Amino acid sequence: MEDGTQHLGHCMVDMKELSASPEGLSAAGVILTPKLPQVDFSLACNDLVASGRDRKPNALVQVAVIDPHKQHLVSHACTEIVEANKDPLFLTGVTFPSEYPASPETLVKLSVYDAKDKTQESSSFLGSATFSVGDLLRAKDERLTLSLRSSDGVCTAGTVVVSRLKMGEMEEVDVDQITTDIPSQKCPLVCESVHHSCTDRENNPLTGPVFKNPVCKVYRFQTVDSKWMLVREQMEECTLSFSIPKQLLALYIQEDMSRVQDLKELGDLSPHWDNLRKEVMTRYAGIISSYQETLAEMDKINGCSFKPSCCKAQKSLEFIPINLHTQRMRVTCPKKTDAFYDIITVGAPAAHFQGFKGGGLHRLLSRYEAEKKSFSTAYQCIYYSPEHTAKAQEVLSIMSLLQPLITRLVDQLLQAAHEHSSPGLRDALKHLSDKTEQFVHTLKDELVKSALLALHAAQPGYVSKNQKSTPAQSQHQGHTNQTNDQNQNPIQGLPGHSPPTSVTETTVVCNNVEGTPTTAGGEPLSLKHQDTIPHHKEYDEEEWDRLWANVAKCLNCVIAMVDKLQEEDNTKQDPVPEHQLADVITSHNPGDWREQLCPLVTRLKDCVMEVVEKAKRAMTFVLLQEAACSIPQGFLLQQRRDIVFSQALAALACGFVMRLYAGMQDKGFLRQLHLVGLVAQFESLLSTYSEEFGMLEDMEVGISDLQRVMFKITEAKSDDLSDLQPLVCGRRDHFTVEVPLPKLVFHTLPEEIKEGKLLRVFPVLFNVGINEQQTIAERFGDISLQERINQKNFETLEAYYKSLSEKVPLECLPCFQTQTDIKELLETLGQNVVAKKKKNVEILWTAGTICRRLNGIRFTSCKSAKDRTSMSVTLEQCALLRDEHQLSKDFFVRALDCMRSRLTQGDIGQWEDPEAGAVTENKPASRHFYPIALLLVSSHLLVVWLILSLVFLLAKYQ
Repeated sequence: MEDGTQHLGHCMVDMKELSASPEGLSAAGVILTPKLPQVDFSLACNDLVASGRDRKPNALVQVAVIDPHKQHLVSHACTEIVEANKDPLFLTGVTFPSEYPASPETLVKLSVYDAKDKTQESSSFLGSATFSVGDLLRAKDERLTLSLRSSDGVCTAGTVVVSRLKMGEMEEVDVDQITTDIPSQKCPLVCESVHHSCTDRENNPLTGPVFKNPVCKVYRFQTVDSKWMLVREQMEECTLSFSIPKQLLALYIQEDMSRVQDLKELGDLSPHWDNLRKEVMTRYAGIISSYQETLAEMDKINGCSFKPSCCKAQKSLEFIPINLHTQRMRVTCPKKTDAFYDIITVGAPAAHFQGFKGGGLHRLLSRYEAEKKSFSTAYQCIYYSPEHTAKAQEVLSIMSLLQPLITRLVDQLLQAAHEHSSPGLRDALKHLSDKTEQFVHTLKDELVKSALLALHAAQPGYVSKNQKSTPAQSQHQGHTNQTNDQNQNPIQGLPGHSPPTSVTETTVVCNNVEGTPTTAGGEPLSLKHQDTIPHHKEYDEEEWDRLWANVAKCLNCVIAMVDKLQEEDNTKQDPVPEHQLADVITSHNPGDWREQLCPLVTRLKDCVMEVVEKAKRAMTFVLLQEAACSIPQGFLLQQRRDIVFSQALAALACGFVMRLYAGMQDKGFLRQLHLVGLVAQFESLLSTYSEEFGMLEDMEVGISDLQRVMFKITEAKSDDLSDLQPLVCGRRDHFTVEVPLPKLVFHTLPEEIKEGKLLRVFPVLFNVGINEQQTIAERFGDISLQERINQKNFETLEAYYKSLSEKVPLECLPCFQTQTDIKELLETLGQNVVAKKKKNVEILWTAGTICRRLNGIRFTSCKSAKDRTSMSVTLEQCALLRDEHQLSKDFFVRALDCMRSRLTQGDIGQWEDPEAGAVTENKPASRHFYPIALLLVSSHLLVVWLILSLVFLLAKYQ
């Protein structure tokens, strides 16, 4: 296998068994009622006796907890394998977090095995020992030395030493016990620390509503100066895996139902347009029904916090991200403040149920957009560009937000007038002016005006004339017009869009005046068609301009009246001359502010309502064209995009909440958060070959769509866990995720955040395929997709840093031991992005380093967030220990092996205890896998694949 395989990611595995049974949850370490302080202990063995006298054992220890009530074993931890050593000292320790359901009476069983060969799935049992947690806490120096009983219960197979890990204690141990590669010397076994300020996640009250089911591991590694560091890993599931998609589904249903209602409210349309409308409404009804069924199926699921990879193609779970987990590594080092490093792992956001035969979203959308013009001709509808469609959605979204806001501000203005409060009046007027001006600015777009004309032309009584006619031609003209709605594109030559068919030079000019319709040349038209079909009032192209201008005029009247009232209040002895403002103000009672303002603000509200009604119908008509031109491909693509976005947003929300909780006391981080926003760096390990090519195309669009998401921090109604769940609101073109915080925590935030400022996130995606399929893609396929993604997102990351450096002092950013300048890192990343280097993992390493330097959110993904993801995260964690915490070079490989040493469920099933029988029934599936076996299997698969490919190519050219 290629060297790049070692850069795969940290396994956040399928733990389906854990969520399915109480025993599984117990094994995973569910947080229950606190009973003990956190207990961590290390393990070592002495004088182990191997089954063969001519060899030293490859020892490992399995740790199980004996349930005192049910009297059965529950697997809790497992050490790494120490090869060829009869006195092994294990770097992987055992931890019982403070919330773990343990007590002093809890019994712990240690079973020692001899793994004869790492590639084999069998081992031999050497011996076991049992102790209680209370025994360890009461022992002298909190250290126990226990004899290992063999399977017959008579022979002694050696001893096991259990030592509690505590801050500040020192112990002398031969390093030769750990590995034979290091010269024998004395060194401290437990780290010493003068700082202990880092808050444990399990002790953080904020994590309750979002993170659950922690799985903890503890290690001790040697530093370059022969000291020891303590490393804790904690993996947790995230409740947002289900809650965010469920909220999104409800919003999708609500938006589509609203769209159907808007289509109904378009009024009477000619037969052609009415048929298109009915077909579009039928399609929407199908999507709504499908989403309702999916939501109902998801509501039936209780207790599960993530979707395992075995369910990735299950239709009822297609909106749920795969294996979404959080990983925190906390490091306690000698003479240094504690540090922690967070990462979120998740399967690539993609529509696995729909499959990838036609490619992913990027390819499908590009192909669809290229073909949409031909669709518009076939369905005889108007083609609007993606920019026009996006603008129509934006106008609808802004109107839905601003209209109720303007109404509330008007009410506040009247309330301030009723209370005779000048400050309240000024504040309400300022906000009302800002929002109304924003409202008017949005509606001045030419698209709204042209869409109103198009809608008018689509009504039953509209008759278009494409050439001059005379009274003598009227009979013939009436006949041709009668077939126009059925056989031709009804709208041609309208401004603001591109018609699908040729446009004639002469079109009807409609003026809002009484009289006879005229052509563009001013000559009268004789329309015999009007004898049987009543003709609508001719369209006045200037009417729309007058409508939105009236809103501005009404606002000016309100401003003038408020100025007058405040002037009267300031100079009560000098009455204002009656001739001032006489054209816009009718005074009733000079002393009653509300009475004088009421007619003006009522007129403003009426004008806003009138404008909203017309603009809403116009933009709905634009979206009708989009939907009509896209039957049925567009609806299928919208569903696919909804699915991918749902998975991506759940992951982003999880990362944002995790990063927010971690940075709550960091003023520099909070300043960066509201002034600029956060970068969210997604690391992808997908290949650009076969179905993973389509997954990457889906993922690219899904991550890009996250730019439409804003975050808002709110004050929770109470401290109940249900009131601390993040909430999603908005519609497809813009979503806002509200993150509630407890009252005491919320009030410590900067004023800008407390006032509800929307917080931005800048998503960037970097992909480097590293498996055997990527080797095939680089030799025989196409990697242009990967190159384009990396180049585009490098530019986004570079632009973010430029904006950050202009608005936030670099002192606000975190400090690291390796003081490489961020500019130098960006230059290095840019060089690697354009370099033609196979499996260039430097891109991922450098992008990840930049993300951490910028206070960003780190994500790692592969197909299922297991094998490749596990290798990547463990390698990144060891690199951080080496670069930031002086991990000894001699311990780097050992540390990496420890973090990757957990076995899968199938592997654990082979470890049998002769005393207890099949104890492994209650053992959970692990989050790690056996890397050496994977390397061997993958290498063989690669060779077979290359041979088959070569045979295929030879047969093709012969």
